[in-house]
Amino acid sequence: MNIQLKAEYEQFIQTRIATGRYENAEDVIAKALKLLEEWENGYQEWEEETHKKIAVGLASIESGDVINGEVVMARLSEKLRKARETQG
Repeated sequence: MNIQLKAEYEQFIQTRIATGRYENAEDVIAKALKLLEEWENGYQEWEEETHKKIAVGLASIESGDVINGEVVMARLSEKLRKARETQG
């Protein structure tokens, strides 16, 4: 495979090689692709979990198991107040 990179990517790769952590451009690109794959897998897991949580939330709404928005905001405000007190 032959690819052409923008100058800033070529410079990035050369900088990484200069650190001594990588022997050549292929090593840098292989690491980048591995990280991209890990990130995409993590994103897919997050997306699936989010869809499940949304489904649970929608089911709760449909069954009438909901909390008034003002109550939710009051609870969140109280949690924030307590968190600030413990940090301060």
